[in-house]
Amino acid sequence: MRDKNIWRANADSRVQCQIAPKFCGICGSDLHEYLGGANLIPTPGNPHPITGETLPLTLGHEFSGVVEEIGEGVDHVKKGDNVCVQPIIYDGDCRSCVQGLVNCCDKNGFVGMSGWGGGLSEHVVLPASCVKPLPANVSLELGALVEPLAVGWHAVDISPYKEGDSVLVLGAGPIGLVVVQVLVGKKCKNIIVSEVSKGRSEFARKFGAHHIIDPTSCDVVEEVARLTGGKGADVAFDAAGVQIGLDTAMKAIKARGTLVNIAVWEKRATLQMNDVVFRERHYMGVATFALGDFEAVIEAISTGE
Repeated sequence: MRDKNIWRANADSRVQCQIAPKFCGICGSDLHEYLGGANLIPTPGNPHPITGETLPLTLGHEFSGVVEEIGEGVDHVKKGDNVCVQPIIYDGDCRSCVQGLVNCCDKNGFVGMSGWGGGLSEHVVLPASCVKPLPANVSLELGALVEPLAVGWHAVDISPYKEGDSVLVLGAGPIGLVVVQVLVGKKCKNIIVSEVSKGRSEFARKFGAHHIIDPTSCDVVEEVARLTGGKGADVAFDAAGVQIGLDTAMKAIKARGTLVNIAVWEKRATLQMNDVVFRERHYMGVATFALGDFEAVIEAISTGE
């Protein structure tokens, strides 16, 4: 039985569901933790402040499964339902949570990284607030993609992007590709992707990018200027998290343009502040996804949006 003091975590953490995971994605952060040592995962002597858990932990935060049992008071799913898991762990009463910004919780964690099992488990027991039902036309395999899709969805949703804007996306890995898909869904007519991998570049083109730039063979700033009529990108999304990309993107966006950081950085980044000051540019962070994003993504998949 978990310590009663952690029951503040998540909206209805005493009301729980038992799930048998069926599909689980492997995130870049999982690879970093497994191969490079615990950076985000709590270590012995430093347990997570909400779960109270530490290594060893079971990884997996992008997953779907089938409901095996439900606790008293659970009414949005039933035994046998296909579901996906919204993995944010939050305390519910910090300065961010009281504003409804649970993804910015001062003690935030993730199922599969901070405790409470993970998608690579055979069974997990989670707060009912983490469990999201899947419509009949959304498979369990697609359900495991809702989490990464929600990251890109949230990034575009809280950015200043508006119809008619030109957008630069740094990196065509899974999250960069999600951003491209969301922009296509929002009718963006000028999506520019900077990517060094030919394979990922081809994916970006198939997913709807209008222009692909290889930063190793051309000047990204000049090329973005050319593709935007000399103005520069209105918004850029950094899904790469490398210093040279940050430096380039800051110069490639227009005056009063915005660079949105999605990437989790392994090393400390630096900003050339004069690029910000003298062009009145904006630099903003994005933390995973907010309440309601999972439901919006599930609906968008179900309706074909």
